[in-house]
Amino acid sequence: MEKSVGLRADKIVQELKKNGVTHSVWLPCSNTAAIHHAIMRDGDIHSIPVCREGETMAIAAGLWVGGKIPVVFVQNTGFFESGDSIRGICLSADIPMVIFIGYRGYTRHGPTEDSAARFIEPILHTWHIDYYLLECDDDVVRISMAFKDVFHKLRPVAVLIGKECY
Repeated sequence: MEKSVGLRADKIVQELKKNGVTHSVWLPCSNTAAIHHAIMRDGDIHSIPVCREGETMAIAAGLWVGGKIPVVFVQNTGFFESGDSIRGICLSADIPMVIFIGYRGYTRHGPTEDSAARFIEPILHTWHIDYYLLECDDDVVRISMAFKDVFHKLRPVAVLIGKECY
């Protein structure tokens, strides 16, 4: 079977819905913009935009405590900016959260010039946050794997968006 090459936002939204996601807390980035448009077109998942990435973790944690199933969308640089809220809320309180990270600067082939791309995986390893990489439609099932991990381990899991969605 030939591996697909595109990463469709509508396929990601269907996988989110399959996992019971009720809310998307996000700050737009080029890798995830199409996902947000698909969420808003679909209408089943509530969309909560924020001004700063650090706000996403607290809002999503509050939704979780209130019985909802939120996801967070930030760019890798936004993940760095969110460090204290990730440490203080997600890791210290064992909040089972799926964090989608736009993998700005990621290149599958050749040198990775962007430091944001070079730093994200080592930081996830340092904080013991497991992660999955999405590069094409065939990878979208990894979202369900992330949810399984989140609820089994009761801690955050990241999903890296390695390619701009359409």
